[in-house]
Amino acid sequence: MKPYIPERLPLQSLDWVRFITLIGQANAELARYDGILQGIINPAVLLSPLTTKEAVISSKIEGTQASLEEVLQYEASPDIKAEKYNDIQEIINYREAMRFAIEWLKERQITLGLVKQIHGGLLDSVRGRDKARGNFRSGQN
Repeated sequence: MKPYIPERLPLQSLDWVRFITLIGQANAELARYDGILQGIINPAVLLSPLTTKEAVISSKIEGTQASLEEVLQYEASPDIKAEKYNDIQEIINYREAMRFAIEWLKERQITLGLVKQIHGGLLDSVRGRDKARGNFRSGQN
């Protein structure tokens, strides 16, 4: 079985008219959010806990079992070997990958290289590290 190869972006067959209202609403919400962040001296203070929570929730898709509280406890005392160290490390990797992508996108576009770098970071020192870190699969499961 050959791997699925998606169409090149941007999709030519996409019906943009169907999405105009939703795009407008999303744009307005992003502008409002950006306005809030502009008024905060250090936006990272607001974003850091939200980014960590997003990492916890999204990592559960992969079977990660650590909670937000466990991640925060580990980060407050990294010398203590946490029971769920591997799960916590996966969450931390996820959060760092998001931060890396945010910094990258401030000056560059989304590229395959970015996706590969993010993938490599996600698998750093965790389960899957011996797989094709930073590379696309060459076959289906």
